[in-house]
Amino acid sequence: MTALPKAELHVHLEGTLEPEDLARFARRNGLTLPWPTAGELRAAYSFTGLEDFLAVYFAGCRVLRTREDFHDLTAAYLRRAAGQGVRRAEMLFGPQVFLDHGVGLEAQLGGITDAIAEAREQSGIDGALLVSAHRHRREADALELLDLVRPWREHVLGVGLGGAERGNPPSKFARYFAAARAEGYRTTCHAGEEGPAAYIREALEVCRVERIDHGYTATDDPGLVARLADEQVTLTLCPLSNLRLHVTEDLAAYPLRALMDAGVPVTVNSDDPSYFGGYVNENYAAVTEALGLTGDEVEVLVRNSFTGSFAPPEEIRAARLSGA
Repeated sequence: MTALPKAELHVHLEGTLEPEDLARFARRNGLTLPWPTAGELRAAYSFTGLEDFLAVYFAGCRVLRTREDFHDLTAAYLRRAAGQGVRRAEMLFGPQVFLDHGVGLEAQLGGITDAIAEAREQSGIDGALLVSAHRHRREADALELLDLVRPWREHVLGVGLGGAERGNPPSKFARYFAAARAEGYRTTCHAGEEGPAAYIREALEVCRVERIDHGYTATDDPGLVARLADEQVTLTLCPLSNLRLHVTEDLAAYPLRALMDAGVPVTVNSDDPSYFGGYVNENYAAVTEALGLTGDEVEVLVRNSFTGSFAPPEEIRAARLSGA
């Protein structure tokens, strides 16, 4: 699996914070954690669902305070990704929680973009940043986030929307996505993880996003599946995440192959790998074993990861010519 060059399109930088690094950052910043050891923190990674996970996730975010922290977090993920054959990583990042803690964007985005530039030079991995708003907040907060990141426009490829879906439909953020499009951002939206297939429709029809993060529940609506195939809308599936959060109870019943057979361009990604037990290759391995995917099917998934990316067309062509 490592030998296959691939792109990762759905990974949250905050979700790559390994317990050992979380503890190290806490010590560096003089903070006390609810979990005395990294082992006890790992033991807390047993989730009943998305909201249970988010409580631990946001608690972990508190240790990231300085430019050095955000640099080290990003550099660590990009090293691991490059070691797994990832040539392009489109990383989601949610500044709002850190702004709440008094951490400015200079520290956040400065550290991240420094690490992206270094990794491109040292490892050849192409990192790209997508800023994500939290859907449990007001749309006004998401619009404010766009204003705040404007000075960083040349470093931010696109915008997304993440967080707990229930009670927070994509349509709540229609103006946010319209404003993002007007500024030239690429757009993606979490939909159809714990939310219904109707949320995927909303993301496409009301918010007019280019890509759907997750999209697991799409198969509940055959008409939607046909549309995703006709319009070649990429879904960024996250098998281990869906398993650990009980979106699915068995990867043998995972809809990835059904979506592939219907012509939908699906991809395999890690979401929040530190919390869910695997980076991108572990996700490929898990779903390949559970569904009995053939080598040709895995190669289709890898190709989709590049063609579904927001890379310039010439870079996508170069990646495919190089064996992807």
